[in-house]
Amino acid sequence: MQIAFKPEHLKRYKDIALLLWKYGRSDIVQQTGLDTVLDGSRPASDSVTKPEELAADLERMGPTFIKMGQMLSSRIDLLPPPYLQALTRLQDNVQPFPYAEVENIVHVELGVRVSKAFARFEEEPLAAASLGQVHRAALRDGREVVVKVQRPNIRQQIQEDLEAIEPIAAFLDKHTETGHRYQFVRVFDELRKSLLRELDYQREAANLVSLADSLKDFPRICIPLPVEDYTTPRVLTMDYIHGVKVTSISPLARLEINGRELAEELFRAYLKQVLVDGLFHADPHPGNVFLTDSGCIALLDLGMVGRLAPGMQDQILKLLLAVSEGRSEEASDIVIRTSETRSDFNEAEFRRKIAQFVLENQNNTIQQLNTGSVLMEVARSAATAGLMSPPELTLLGKTLLSLDQVGRVLDPEFNPNASIRKNAAQILNQRMLKSMTPGNLMGTALEVKDFVSNLPGRLNKILDAVANAELELKIRTADAHTLLDGFQKIANRIAAGLILAALIIGASILMHVQSRFQLFGYPGLAILCFIMAAGGAFWLLFDIFFHDSKAKHRRSPPN
Repeated sequence: MQIAFKPEHLKRYKDIALLLWKYGRSDIVQQTGLDTVLDGSRPASDSVTKPEELAADLERMGPTFIKMGQMLSSRIDLLPPPYLQALTRLQDNVQPFPYAEVENIVHVELGVRVSKAFARFEEEPLAAASLGQVHRAALRDGREVVVKVQRPNIRQQIQEDLEAIEPIAAFLDKHTETGHRYQFVRVFDELRKSLLRELDYQREAANLVSLADSLKDFPRICIPLPVEDYTTPRVLTMDYIHGVKVTSISPLARLEINGRELAEELFRAYLKQVLVDGLFHADPHPGNVFLTDSGCIALLDLGMVGRLAPGMQDQILKLLLAVSEGRSEEASDIVIRTSETRSDFNEAEFRRKIAQFVLENQNNTIQQLNTGSVLMEVARSAATAGLMSPPELTLLGKTLLSLDQVGRVLDPEFNPNASIRKNAAQILNQRMLKSMTPGNLMGTALEVKDFVSNLPGRLNKILDAVANAELELKIRTADAHTLLDGFQKIANRIAAGLILAALIIGASILMHVQSRFQLFGYPGLAILCFIMAAGGAFWLLFDIFFHDSKAKHRRSPPN
């Protein structure tokens, strides 16, 4: 059985087949039937590939596969570490598209010509990526902005790529052991959701507003705010940030800033995002972190954000505490509880790896642990043992590792663990205060009111029942009748066994009592007791084997 290929996707099928064949997965190519579209153009089977080549190949295949590579860089269960590291550095710098198309898209989206909407609009883009490009401009009121314009027909191109990838993922999940183990359909769904979110610039604008509101108490952290009237799903207009990437800071400029204070505030801001708000900037690599002319840190590109539900925040905190205090069993239980087990899950192996990891970190306090490394190592151990850890875990681990890199660029001697130690208590207090919202307090107050108002009546009923000897305790169990029937059958079989044993013992005693009634030369009554015991024993054995076999057949699942 093979995939039903669509003619309009044949070129993309060929690209995918060549990529898989080049990197040693010719088995997948043959199982899916993709070898029929190669037309003999197969890479040499003995060719040696490097991890950096995979990143370059994905870049050549276009935006869909660039985003796939960026997403796979957090899937430590799918690729070995060298490839994960190469994909982490994956960039999507591409050639810009013509300014005439920029004008046309802005006109269609905003309903007004560029010359009417903006006092100035630079034709040369500041940067060009796979999904869009950014131009510097100025509004009529003099406000300096940048305009992010989506590439023409990019939605259609991504949709066609996704339509070509989806049947391959579904086929692998259904017909191959590799697909059953790694669940490529789930990976594909994550890719599709991520791309659709990044293609909606209005969603990115909402992320900018949310993050700016969250970090308003951090004067050294700034977020570019969107211009609502100049923002649509394909055009995003936001404040222009005067500054440079942190990786481009000159030695002279480094002397003029307080890198330690900037790194400290950046880490504190991320702790609040992760542990208090549950919404965090998920791509803080050095290219998305700017040092402004005023000496502040600006976080750019909010197309990718991470979200942590309160329950997941609690589990991550418990996990870090368990690791720091040497409680390996509790750490293992937390990861298993929050993960999905595969059919090949080896619990003993997983617990052994976690115990070894905890032993290596048992002398560290919670404040001394490198949080990003801890989360990534736990996710890696889970993946190798057959556990599918939640994607939030690896995304947060990657984010914190990138943040550590930015912190060391700002201050080579900066200690992120000391920052966590210094600010952990304040962050936890903020989290507790956040839970005390008016809505939560009102709900708790109403529950207390109902409890207090109903308590006297309920106590009177209980006391009256006790006084009248009418208090009953009822316990409901699942399948109670079936359970009682089983006990009754056990009791009947035990009673039958005792009676048969009594007949045998009685017959043995009667063998010594002489009587005129004899059978086969032995006392007749004793022989009759032996015959009755033998018949009863055969009946009991038949009943046991016959009924137990039927019950076992009913419990066994159909093939």
